[in-house]
Amino acid sequence: MVNRREGGTDLDAIFAALAHPIRRAILEQVSGGDATVSELAEPHRVSPPAISRHLRVLEDAGLIEVEPEGRVHRIRIDAAPLSAAFGWLTRYRVLWEDRFDRLAEHLAERTKKSKSRTTRGKRNAK
Repeated sequence: MVNRREGGTDLDAIFAALAHPIRRAILEQVSGGDATVSELAEPHRVSPPAISRHLRVLEDAGLIEVEPEGRVHRIRIDAAPLSAAFGWLTRYRVLWEDRFDRLAEHLAERTKKSKSRTTRGKRNAK
């Protein structure tokens, strides 16, 4: 696996963190504001240790920050790594859009040539 760092961001860790639906749901939850670990665990049917492991993966990827306040840990999103991942994806989106545009031009040209051959064939048959 290629481990590229973009501005100190580990894209492999970010995409690995985003690969799990519970972690994506946790990010969605904290995108609306800070939350406690118990608030984040509530909608998911997993054990507290499992939520802690998910939070650790998100924290290691730099996607969340955990602030202890006594016995309560407050979780907040850090969107900067998402921006780096989005930038990486955008480069490939532009590449594919360009390729699809060229394919559409090629197909339009082939269709145009095919129609002109068909029209010439009908004229010659008369």
